[in-house]
Amino acid sequence: MAVKFRDYYETLGVQRSASQDEVQQAYRKLARKFHPDVNKSRDAEEKFKQINEAYEVLKDPEKRRRYDALGDGWRTGEDFTPPPGWDFGFGGAGGRTGAGSPGGGFAFDFGDLGRGFSDFFEQLFGGARSGAPGGFGGPFGGFGRESVREQEAGQDTQAEVTIPLEDACRGGRRMVTLESREPAANGTERRSARTFEVTIPAGITDGKKLRLRGQGEAGYGGRGDLYITVHIAPHPVFRVKEKDLEVDVPVTPWEAALGAEIEVPTVEGRARVRIPPGIRSSQRIRIKGRGLGSGGERGDLYAAIRIEVPRRLSQRERELFEELSRQSQFNPRSE
Repeated sequence: MAVKFRDYYETLGVQRSASQDEVQQAYRKLARKFHPDVNKSRDAEEKFKQINEAYEVLKDPEKRRRYDALGDGWRTGEDFTPPPGWDFGFGGAGGRTGAGSPGGGFAFDFGDLGRGFSDFFEQLFGGARSGAPGGFGGPFGGFGRESVREQEAGQDTQAEVTIPLEDACRGGRRMVTLESREPAANGTERRSARTFEVTIPAGITDGKKLRLRGQGEAGYGGRGDLYITVHIAPHPVFRVKEKDLEVDVPVTPWEAALGAEIEVPTVEGRARVRIPPGIRSSQRIRIKGRGLGSGGERGDLYAAIRIEVPRRLSQRERELFEELSRQSQFNPRSE
C-alpha cells in the first residue's frame, strides 16, 4: 500500500548529519513549543504527534539507520511504498505479528501515543496495536507513554553551597536560593528564583553531593533532580584534610622537654591531651574520632605541636635560662 513519505529530519528541523544530541535538543525545543497543554492553537496537537513520531525514529540508532537506508531523494508528501523485504525483522506493512510469530517480525506497541502515528510509520515499523495500556519494549526499544514522559521531564541541575565547619560537624538545615529555568507557554524559557531548605547531615565532608529529588529544571513531564555540592569554608583555627582536621597547638619549651598534659581545641569543645617528653616542633598528636564524618567512619583530629619561647623574660626566668645554657650539653645544630 502506498503511503505519504514523511521527512523526519525536516519535521525536527535538523540536517541528516545531525548528532544525537542535536536531534534531542531540537525535539525538546519543539515539544515544549507545541505541547497541547501549553499551545492552544488548532494544529498544535497534530504537530506535537508529528514531532514525537520523528523523534521516536531518529533517537534510536537502529531505526534511524533503516530510515536513512531509504535515501534522501524522497520529498515530504510523495507516495511511498516500502521496498521488498523491508518488513524483515520488523513486521512492517501487513507484518503486524508479535515476536515468535510465523512471520518472524515484531510489531512495536506504542500504547496511546502510537495511535497517533502515521500510516507511513506503520508501514516502516509495524505500527501500534490499540488497547495496550503502556508500551511494548520490542527488540529495538519500547515506546510507550512512560518513555515520552521521560523525554519531556526536566533536566537535572547542579548547584554549590558553602557552609561553616561547625555546621558540617553538627549538621542542620540551611536555606538556599537558586536561579532556575522554567518552560513558558510560548515555548521559551523564563528564569525565576527558588528557595530550598537543605538538610545538612552531621559530619558531611567537603565536596559531598546532596540530591534533592524533583527540585531540578521543570519539564512537561515533571522536574529533574537538583544536586548540591557542599563546600566547607576556611576556618580560622582548624584545617580540613578530607575527613581529618588539624589544629596548631603552642607549647612551652619546658612542656616539650618534660612532657605535660594540655588542653587542645576541638570543634565540639576542648580535650585534654598528654604530650610525651622530648616532643619536637611540627610533630603531630592524633586525637581519634574528633574529625569529620559519622559513626565508625569519622576522621581524626591532629594537634600539630608548635614550640613557643617567651618574648619577655623576668629576671628570675633569665637567670634560669642562663643556668640551663651553662649546664646543658644539648646542641640541635650538631645533631
